[in-house]
Amino acid sequence: MADPRAELDALFTQLGITPVAIDHPPVHTVEEALPYWTRLEGVHTKNLLLKGSKGGLWLVCVPTDRRLDLKALAAHVGAKKFSFASGETLLEALGVQQGSVSPLALVNDKRGAVQLVLAKDMLAKPRITVHPLANTATVSLTSDELLKVVEATGHKPEIVDFDTLGPA
Repeated sequence: MADPRAELDALFTQLGITPVAIDHPPVHTVEEALPYWTRLEGVHTKNLLLKGSKGGLWLVCVPTDRRLDLKALAAHVGAKKFSFASGETLLEALGVQQGSVSPLALVNDKRGAVQLVLAKDMLAKPRITVHPLANTATVSLTSDELLKVVEATGHKPEIVDFDTLGPA
């Protein structure tokens, strides 16, 4: 099996992207990551893999301070309701462990089973920080670079304005 991080680095090179990166001890929560993120420019993100009641998967990437109304989001994307995907599902669908989820993990979604949802306000920022398939590093990319990587994986993100997303 190929090294997923090497595959991601090769994709960055192919796309002409040189992300700003830092290594740090393993972090499992936003709170644990904050002291390290101060060294990187960009809006910091939280990433959730959600499972619809009929089995569909959605990767949701939003700024860390964004509160999510999962019922409203489920209704918006046409899912009856959401639950959080298990660690087993994370590994199977995106090839990452809990705490390492980010849109960059779509490089491992060869079947195209995961739908990506990105916050509109986040994309308006100059830079975005995400984990590069492991919770021992964080990279800062421009919004355009992140979208370029996502599109190169064959995924088309749904851009959601969470400020106007009505209640379910």
